[in-house]
Amino acid sequence: MIASFADPGQRTSPAPFGQALAALAEQDTRVVGLTADLGKYTDMHVFAQVHPDRFFQMGMAEQLLFGAAAGMAEVGLVPFASTYSVFAARRAYDFLCLDAAEPNLNVNIVGGLPGLTTGYGPSHQATEDMAIFRGMPNLTIVDPCDSIDITQAVPQLAAAEGPTYLRLLRGNVPTVLDEYDYTFQLGKAAVVRGGKDVLLVSSGLMTMRALQAAEKLAAHKVDVAVVHTPTIKPFDAETVLHEINTDRLAVTLENHTVVGGLFETVASHIVRAGLGRRVVPIGLPDEFLDAGALPTLHKRYGLATDCIVERVLSELA
Repeated sequence: MIASFADPGQRTSPAPFGQALAALAEQDTRVVGLTADLGKYTDMHVFAQVHPDRFFQMGMAEQLLFGAAAGMAEVGLVPFASTYSVFAARRAYDFLCLDAAEPNLNVNIVGGLPGLTTGYGPSHQATEDMAIFRGMPNLTIVDPCDSIDITQAVPQLAAAEGPTYLRLLRGNVPTVLDEYDYTFQLGKAAVVRGGKDVLLVSSGLMTMRALQAAEKLAAHKVDVAVVHTPTIKPFDAETVLHEINTDRLAVTLENHTVVGGLFETVASHIVRAGLGRRVVPIGLPDEFLDAGALPTLHKRYGLATDCIVERVLSELA
């Protein structure tokens, strides 16, 4: 049930993370790849095939994975360590915190199956990973929308100071943002679509859904703006608050529980800035989710494009 969330017929790019990491390693001999028995399922196998002498299979031992990556960073290498997001956030948090974040080492964690990108159920659905990681000092968190985001993010993560966490979209990943004159910039949000009636602030695959919803809402004569926030921490409050401080309906969209993710990040900055603006959250509920087919689950929990359209129209009614 590790299915693609791409729509039928949608343009996709195969394994953009693995391709980008392999390409980066051609330019930078310090780059190494590690995984905890999940190379095929985090696209790390692409890197391993091209650079077998710089790939390390650590087995089903996520604590060891992060500890070894920290040791490599300590001696000047640039490690990218992949596992599932649930194992990174829940099982190996302390090792990432104390081995990589506290000494501020360049350890890049790549988390597969973030949010609701699998139907396997609570054991593999990392619906609270950003909430867990947002409180970790020094850690940069990136929630990419598509293959463009991932490809452009990888070299910037490698060059960034301190540890990073990438919410990986794997396999055949949609290609969306190239149609919007967009370039990924670490730590920056981007207005990818303007609109005078509604503002959708989104991250991850929900930016794709936000753009789709904006097109459908245009048929209802609703003009929708979309702000993509691929970096959750550090958060580009300046750009987002500038867009929110209008009389438009403001909505956040995230593939994450509404507790501790994008919605609460935006809300906290609004309060601190004293803006007094209302924001409507679209995200996953604060509960363990069902198992099943992804399209069914996305509709059940309100992440499907038609669900977004219905919610926006109901708020405007």
